[in-house]
Amino acid sequence: MVTEVEVTCTARLHMGFLDLNGSLGRRFGSIGLALDGPRTRLVIRRSETTRVSGPDHERAGRYLRGITERLGLSGGCSLVVSEAIPAHGGLGSGTQLALAVAAAVRRLHGVPLDPRADAAALGRGRRSGIGIGLFQGGGLVVDGGCGKGAPPPPMLSRLDVPEDWRILLLIDATRRGLSGARETAAFGAVEAMREPVSAELCRLVLMQALPAVAEDDLAAFGAAVTRIQAIVGDYFAPVQGARLASPRVAAALEMLSAQGATGLGQSSWGPTGFAFVRGDAAAQQMVQALAESGVAEGLDTRICRALNHGAAITETD
Repeated sequence: MVTEVEVTCTARLHMGFLDLNGSLGRRFGSIGLALDGPRTRLVIRRSETTRVSGPDHERAGRYLRGITERLGLSGGCSLVVSEAIPAHGGLGSGTQLALAVAAAVRRLHGVPLDPRADAAALGRGRRSGIGIGLFQGGGLVVDGGCGKGAPPPPMLSRLDVPEDWRILLLIDATRRGLSGARETAAFGAVEAMREPVSAELCRLVLMQALPAVAEDDLAAFGAAVTRIQAIVGDYFAPVQGARLASPRVAAALEMLSAQGATGLGQSSWGPTGFAFVRGDAAAQQMVQALAESGVAEGLDTRICRALNHGAAITETD
């Protein structure tokens, strides 16, 4: 009998929606990439009474109650969250935590994993399915948006990201991205995207970004992502206040662009920004230049890699 399960999963970049017009019967569609950090790590053990502790424990407790009720499970457990992806930073913390809790509970009770169904039951994946796809397999994924069927959206593509690509992550802890009712209101406030704009976004993803990942062409990938981010950022600027949620992140990205970084933008509602470079040396040089200039003062700046595998789940008998 399994007595303990540990789950580790990581943050993701949401690099843009593809179709906010919806005239073809589907809306949204997303492109995203798994990072090697920040991460969420938790351990669940059998216990006489149920206890939940650690960072983001209140939200973890809600997901624990939700999944145990859904699966009709009984008995207590101890759930300890030792690390948590920063909440409301645009890094997918909610979906990863929900799926990690659900996976831990299922493995503890010998129930087969079902991330897609668990995400829907726990209120995740209503607009984007990339968090589910990345939890399962990592890499870079594209989902097909929401149609007439129930969410989450289906996964359409998954690719390994070249090993020497680096992602500079710029986290502004003084700001929070939109979520919950504010996020829903923001989507309701924007006008339908014009069809030619949606068409350009889909073409950028299908005919530039994905082939560039497959062929290890960082320049082409970066150009596509930068253009996608400009289009999507301007589209949401009326409800976000600007193309980027954090002025400090915007200033840092401008400097990184001048230094040769590519694929610049904001993950989801931000305020976290990102940029791509090739290799550790270039990444470290750019981070050092940011620090010396003072432009990134107050930002949590990290050098990340893409993660080409899904969540790590280990069991102890």
